[in-house]
Amino acid sequence: MGKLLLLMLEGTFTSLKIFFLTLLFSLPLGLIVAKGRMSKFRVVSSIVNGYIMIMRGTPLILQLIFVYFAPYYIFGASTDRFTAVIIAFVINYAAYFAEIYRGGIQSIPQGQIEASKVLGLSKFHTFTHIVMPQVVKTILPSMGNEVITLVKDTALAQTIGVAELFRVAQNAAARQFSTTPIFIAGLFYFIMNGVVSKSFDLIEKRLDYYK
Repeated sequence: MGKLLLLMLEGTFTSLKIFFLTLLFSLPLGLIVAKGRMSKFRVVSSIVNGYIMIMRGTPLILQLIFVYFAPYYIFGASTDRFTAVIIAFVINYAAYFAEIYRGGIQSIPQGQIEASKVLGLSKFHTFTHIVMPQVVKTILPSMGNEVITLVKDTALAQTIGVAELFRVAQNAAARQFSTTPIFIAGLFYFIMNGVVSKSFDLIEKRLDYYK
């Protein structure tokens, strides 16, 4: 049992690396994509909208397979499995985060932006000090849902052979002819999502002054 738990912890560490690296890159990328989606330049907004439609309209598992195998068939070069997972997760979640950002930004009354112009504030200062603090408060519930989904989606990394938590549990279950490792993995996911959920609850309480 001790060896099993050690293996599960190693798999959990891999899942957590996928989780944190995805957030690290997809959150800022999503904001850039959102700005592109709202661009006044039709070409830019059309390209970004097409990207979002593809990411949201196709399964993440298919995107994982494409990112991992496409470089070999197109360029004759292979991609590291873990790197492929991070790339696929980042471009997928950036599309979802972009739409959440866009909804939050567009929910801010235009009058506030016009008032900041009258006060002589720059566009950057207006965005970082007036728009974004309110956007963060508005989008937190939606962001929380996506981040919780991300925790569970890390299990898809096994599709291209990355030994994350669920793959480790499956291998252990096959060796022991027991479903116990699967249920233990489920408990690990539950704990991780509990931490994520509690974290977002605390952040929302900290931002209650934006009521």
